[in-house]
Amino acid sequence: MIGLIGIVIVFIMVFGGYLAAGGKLGIIVAALPFEMMIIAGAAVGAFLISNDATTVKHTLKDIGKVFRGPRWKPEDYRDLLCLLFSLIRLARQNPVAAEEHIENPSESSIFTRYPRILADAEAVALIGDTLRAASMNYDDPHQVEEVLDKRMEAQHHHALQSSHALQTMADGLPALGIVAAVLGVIKTMASIDQPPEILGKMIGGALVGTFLGVFLAYGFVGPFSNKLREVVEEDAHFYRLIREVLVANLHNHAANICIEVGRQNTPGHNRPSFDDLDEALRALRQEVA
Repeated sequence: MIGLIGIVIVFIMVFGGYLAAGGKLGIIVAALPFEMMIIAGAAVGAFLISNDATTVKHTLKDIGKVFRGPRWKPEDYRDLLCLLFSLIRLARQNPVAAEEHIENPSESSIFTRYPRILADAEAVALIGDTLRAASMNYDDPHQVEEVLDKRMEAQHHHALQSSHALQTMADGLPALGIVAAVLGVIKTMASIDQPPEILGKMIGGALVGTFLGVFLAYGFVGPFSNKLREVVEEDAHFYRLIREVLVANLHNHAANICIEVGRQNTPGHNRPSFDDLDEALRALRQEVA
């Protein structure tokens, strides 16, 4: 919702200010279809040239995140801590039973209790792979920690591809606006014998290209890229939480300590309170019992 409000404000303030200053929309409206065809068409073409099909699809899909915001909500972080607590406790009590849950999460009574987490293949795979590594009795837990860091770094880099692609487009739009403006000037020079009022309109139409390039770059595509990067960074905390809890488990800390380590490393606006989490864990123990 706030993204839509921002778009409305951009249009109202830019064009409202232009009209309030005595500007006329007629010139912009007349030139808009042709200038937009040149600028937007060239931008889309350049986007397709500079990115592979996977990145293109990923970017189109990720644009919705600008309006939806981060995927993971405060209750999801609490549920994740409860899920990890159940798995850690079971893995220490009965490793064979825990392995059944890890190998078939879609049929696991633990995972299915948290459908939003189960629906995220990366989160489920990260939990399962790390717990498998723990069952292999690594001599040095730091080995697993290093593998986790590299895996999460690669996943994070992949998630940021859409933001990078949009930012590259934003960087090129002002220059493409200049291209459209130069073409407009060339057209104007071919009609240099026309009266001043006609030449003025033609030059004004040419300058619409420069305006559009800068307007689209800094009013929309650039902010979209920045917002998308913020959403990716925010959602990355969810996977880092998995890492913190399971690394603590590798160091053989008590299950409650592992969960508290994760809670403390959760961003403040998503962090469940100690009492809230303790109540959820107590309810979980009673349900299992």
